[in-house]
Formats: sequence, C-alpha cells, structure tokens
Amino acid sequence: MTDNEMYISIAIAVILAGALAYVFWIQRKQAKQGMLNVKTEGAIATTPLKLQAYERLILLADRIALPNLISRSNQPGLNVHEMQHILLQTVRQEFDHNITQQIYVSPEAWDAIRNLKEQNMLIINQVASFLPATASGQDLNKALLEMVMQNPKASLHHIVSDALSYEAKKILS
Repeated sequence: MTDNEMYISIAIAVILAGALAYVFWIQRKQAKQGMLNVKTEGAIATTPLKLQAYERLILLADRIALPNLISRSNQPGLNVHEMQHILLQTVRQEFDHNITQQIYVSPEAWDAIRNLKEQNMLIINQVASFLPATASGQDLNKALLEMVMQNPKASLHHIVSDALSYEAKKILS
C-alpha cells in the first residue's frame, strides 16, 4: 500500500468522523436548548427497552471495532481475499443481529452505528485492494491494525461509543 493510498483512506475516515461529530454536536446543542423530546408516561415505560438498546449498540460498536474484529476473526492459513470475506461477513452479521435496536434509539444514534459499519467495511475493502493477490490473511490483518495504530482518530469506534453513552445517560436524567 502506497503512502498516497493510505492517506486517501485516512482522509475518507476522518471526513466520516467529522460529519458524525458535527451531527452529535448539533444534537447536544438542541438538547441544551430544550428542543428534544420531553418524557411522557409512554416514554418512561419504554425507558428500560431504550437503555437496553443503547447497551447492545455500544457492545456492537465494540465488537466491530477493527482491532476487536480482527482478534475474534483471525484464522491462520487464509489468503487476503478469504480473510477480507470473513471480516466483512462478521461485520454484516453483527450489524444484522442488532438491526431491530434501531426502533428504540434516536435516528442519529442509528446513523452513527450504520456509519461505523460502513466505514469499517470500506477500510477493510480499501486495505485489501492495496495488497497483492498473493498476500495472506495475516498480511491484511497486520495492514489494518497498522492503519488503526497510525491513525487512531480515523476510527469512529470511540466517537460512536461516546455518543451512544451520552444518549443513554440523557434517558436516565
């Protein structure tokens, strides 16, 4: 992978992170101005379900974070394309398993999770495309981990987790 290609991947990830941060900044601003939903009796009754949904989505964000995903999906002896397929399939399965949680969380929170999924899949595909066809799955994992280590801000995982945690705490107050 050339430096230019790596910088393009990083730039895409940073732009996605910036857009997500902007959305949550607007939401916080609205919350301070009292423009968000006021709790009603029906809303109070659904509070446990909403909190559980936020818990599950925070767990999902952690499970599809690239370092955690790689450590769980690592299988020696695979080539780059097989490992790419396993990583993408795992992200999709984790996301699909939690798709019903979107009815309990804000649209912004669900968008954040969807953006995290899409960003991680994009990064996996881009890094895999820069490796030679003869590369191993270990080479892909190593390249992904190096990219995350060199650019910790390129990953939305912590931003999404913090935003979900913030929204869950809002429900409690």
